[in-house]
Amino acid sequence: MNFNEFLEHSKSIEKAFLGGLESQFKLAPKIRLKYSEEKIKLNNPKKASVLALFYPDLHQETRFLLTLRASYNGTHSAQVSFPGGKIEKLDPNLMHTAKRETFEEVGVKIEDIKILKQLTDAYIPPSNFLVTPFMGQLNYTPTFNINNEVEKTIEVKLSDLLNDSNEITKKITTSYMSNIEVPCFKFNDYIVWGATAMMLSEIKDVLKSL
Repeated sequence: MNFNEFLEHSKSIEKAFLGGLESQFKLAPKIRLKYSEEKIKLNNPKKASVLALFYPDLHQETRFLLTLRASYNGTHSAQVSFPGGKIEKLDPNLMHTAKRETFEEVGVKIEDIKILKQLTDAYIPPSNFLVTPFMGQLNYTPTFNINNEVEKTIEVKLSDLLNDSNEITKKITTSYMSNIEVPCFKFNDYIVWGATAMMLSEIKDVLKSL
């Protein structure tokens, strides 16, 4: 999708109906389906937010940003995700958290990010986080400056998200599950699954509804 076309849709995105859990669960691992809203509340999850940032590439095609997390001794080591992280005491709200974390992780200035829409919260059972996603817009082609939490940036064409052939299933092994088949996206030879895929599924439904 050309970025000018994306800009034309921006007002519609702000007003668009959210598919909610119905959209998310199209790409949800079976482990996530076991957690009702009531059970999530009882777990008293930590709060975090992420940003799905859309911007033009050098050819004016619309892209969005994913990151490959750095390897570390933790639940989400070396996984593909949006920029983001947990809320901190000085953050006035979760929207600011998403912008701040994006600046800290990949160097995009907070004041340059326009938030288009808040999406449905996604629960992450292994780390007990309830993550609020936001769709954001950047009106120029960025140069990313990553910090030590990020191994590399992954710039994905919006057209690849909208292409149904990029939805697949794959067997995944992590620190908390072994050889489990999960629904996922495949972008630029990277596998995107779990909460990030669930969020992208809702974004895809929003954009396809315009």
